[in-house]
Formats: sequence, C-alpha cells, structure tokens
Amino acid sequence: MAPTFRPRGIYSAQWIPVDADGQLDRVALADHIGFERRNGISGLLALGSTGEFPFFSPADRKVAIDAIATSAGDLPLVVNVSDIRPAVAVEIGRHACAAGAKAIAVMPPMFYPVSQPDMLAYFLRVSEGVDLPVMLYNFPELTGKKISLETIAAFAVRAPMCGIKQSGAEFAYHRDLVALGRQAGFVVVSGADTRLPEVFALGAAGCIGGLVNVVPEVMVEIYRRSASNGSDMAPLAALMVEVGRIVDQLTFPLNVAAGLEARGFNPGVAKSVVSGESQALYRRIVGELRELLRRIPAVLSERPDPRSDHDS
Repeated sequence: MAPTFRPRGIYSAQWIPVDADGQLDRVALADHIGFERRNGISGLLALGSTGEFPFFSPADRKVAIDAIATSAGDLPLVVNVSDIRPAVAVEIGRHACAAGAKAIAVMPPMFYPVSQPDMLAYFLRVSEGVDLPVMLYNFPELTGKKISLETIAAFAVRAPMCGIKQSGAEFAYHRDLVALGRQAGFVVVSGADTRLPEVFALGAAGCIGGLVNVVPEVMVEIYRRSASNGSDMAPLAALMVEVGRIVDQLTFPLNVAAGLEARGFNPGVAKSVVSGESQALYRRIVGELRELLRRIPAVLSERPDPRSDHDS
C-alpha cells in the first residue's frame, strides 16, 4: 500500500544543541524550533547530518526524538534512523513511531563498502521492522556510497517509500530522481539550500536543509513564490547564495552552528574537537553573517515583479 504521507515544503534539518557534558540542551532546542515554526516551516527532520546523529548514543537519540517531537507540535516529523547496525536503526525507528513521527529516513550503512544489492537488503530490513513510511537519504559525500536509481526503484516497489532526500554535490541527480519518483509514486526533497529556484523548477516537492535553521523565512518565501508563476525569486535567491558563500568558508555542520549564533540562538557546545584556527574562522563567519542577515526584512518586503520570469 502506498504511503499517504509525502514530505512537501521547507523542512528544517534540525540542529541539536548540547551542553558541556554532551547532554541535550532542551531550552535552546525548544527556543530555536519555536523560531522556525513562527517563520512558517512545513516540518522537521530529526537527527540528520545537520543534527550530527553519529555523536549520539541510541539512548541519547531517543531523548532527542522525544524533545523534538514535543517542540514540533502538529508539524510533521521525519526521523533519520541510520546506523551501521540494522537492529539499532529498527530500534530507533520504532521509538520514532511511538513518538508520533510521520516517517523515517535511512542512509546507506556507513564505513564498510556495500554492494547495491546489500544496500537494498539493508533498507528493506529496516523498513520491515518499522511501521512507518520510509524516505531514503542519499548523501554520498558523507556515507561514501551513492544510492543507485536501480536500488531506489527496487525499494519503491517493495516498501512504503514516501520520498528521497538528495544531498551533496551531484545536483544533476535531482532530475533523474524526480523522473523516477513520478513513475514510482514518491517525491524528491533536496538538501541544496542555495539553489531552491532550480530545485523547484525540476519538480522537487521541497527542501530539507541545514540553512533552514538560519534563514527559515527566506527559504519559506522562495517556496511560496515558486508556486506562483511570475513571482520574482531573484533577490531571495541572491541572498541565499551569499549566505552559502559565507558559511562554506567553514566545514559542515559547524558552519550551521555559526549561523544559529549569528541569528541570536544558542548552538550549544561543539560535539567534536575544534581547532583554534576553526574557532577564529567561526567567529569571523558569525560577524559576517550578522551583517548580511540584517538585510532580510528589506529583501522580504520587496514586492515580486509580476512582469518577471514566466510573464516576460
């Protein structure tokens, strides 16, 4: 049976702050999610790559799921359950189901090489163990493995696949995924935060991005305007490119933490060791972003030119 849930719109790939002891900072998390909700996001992805899930134990991942689900309220929640151990992925997925998640997301198992048939078998094992729709999660730069079109098509036939998140450098892969999704009945959501007009023009249903943590109102407005022929997205798109240029000076996902701080939120304590050089760069990026983000109200207040784009 085809899943009734399909992610659409702008979802936050949720940042998860922790304190000096590595424990979840519930106050900072709730404060930030409240900001995102007020700015119109469509939903949240918990414990994705921006959420730095490899740093959390299974028990800590469950704590984070519960806290994010509480703050999400009536917004749909997707939980990334990826783990090299399929039993742990299933355990996390069942907890997500009990917490009210609408779907789970699954990456290929990391570290060791894996063939496409074994990758498919892994996805099916996790799906069979969790009573939720599944969103595959393709991010080869982090997992070391690309999910092939053949594997995706085979999974969609045998499992309740609601979508696929496409992240990483291979932007052209969106086109192939959208075409397959139309045939197989799933949607494509993108992690290409700074290329949203192109993403939506290709037929993607939405975006799940790290920069939603930083500029949710800008990305939501791009999504809204993408649905209106003739709405000018150029000023908003240009702002996103500039945000991307600044944050890309620092490695992901520490750059997302810099973005949160630039917006006045507490990103918590770094989960890994950060060198003095990176700390200095972090401070510089926070300052640069603060200057740029002051332009958001002016850019949002610009009225779309009805003569632009498709009406020309």
